Amino acid sequence: MFRNVAELVQMANSQNKKISEIMIEQEIAVTGRSREDILALMERNLLIMEEAVERGIKGVKSHSGLTGGDAVLMQKYIEKGNFLTGETILDAVSKAVATNEVNAAMGTICATPTAGSAGVVPGTLFAVKKKLNPTRDQMISFLFTSGAFGFVVANNASISGAAGGCQAEVGSAAGMAAAAIVEMAGGTPEQCAEAMAITLKNMLGLVCDPVAGLVEVPCVKRNAMGAANAMVAADMALAGITSRIPCDEVIDAMFKIGQSMPSSLRETAEGGLAATPTGRKLEAKIFGMPLHERELKS
Repeated sequence: MFRNVAELVQMANSQNKKISEIMIEQEIAVTGRSREDILALMERNLLIMEEAVERGIKGVKSHSGLTGGDAVLMQKYIEKGNFLTGETILDAVSKAVATNEVNAAMGTICATPTAGSAGVVPGTLFAVKKKLNPTRDQMISFLFTSGAFGFVVANNASISGAAGGCQAEVGSAAGMAAAAIVEMAGGTPEQCAEAMAITLKNMLGLVCDPVAGLVEVPCVKRNAMGAANAMVAADMALAGITSRIPCDEVIDAMFKIGQSMPSSLRETAEGGLAATPTGRKLEAKIFGMPLHERELKS
């Protein structure tokens, strides 16, 4: 069993296997399930992601009214063809938003690694699908590669916004996605790790400050930025660009930064955007009272 990214890369290289295969074998060893069962479970996750993307692209609205419809707007913008960046990256943004809008609308999503960061991995996967034309098995492998890096973060740092800020949620998700994109594009295990490191270190310090305590604002748009970050970092790694700080040290830095964050910036809705005048007005409009008063009543 690998404990960190260095061990994961070393195992992949020494056994001449992809990171996704190392993760599959670890799941078999840990759970005692057959390979067929492990793959079937991940296929189910993939189907849930696919359905969420498709639903979100058609347009959904949250019960609070705070979010919804932005994935549709982005798709319409792409169709016009006068965008400033690139179609693949904007498609990833749209599909990441679509997934999180479905989450906000109380739909079914697959936490990757959390519900609040569930848009990044599927958003990038279904965007690069158009570019790389993967088989269904390769798409499932994408999720195992993502899972391998998420496993390392969860066991050496945190994937919880309440524990480590949004860097731990969207930051981790973006790093997971970047690594998986690299493997799908034919990159090496080392390049997967570089992509993870480049992505995560550029999201360090990202706070968790949900307006009204809901996983909507700014969470949905942070998934969009996480997807964009992952796409760019993957290209950088595939180009041969490396992180001067090793991936495991970046993960450790993220953990320590999260520990030093005040509680007001860790999912409590007491600081950041949640504490802005507009944030408080939206909270009052939705609930009629501040979050701390609601907690006291409950």
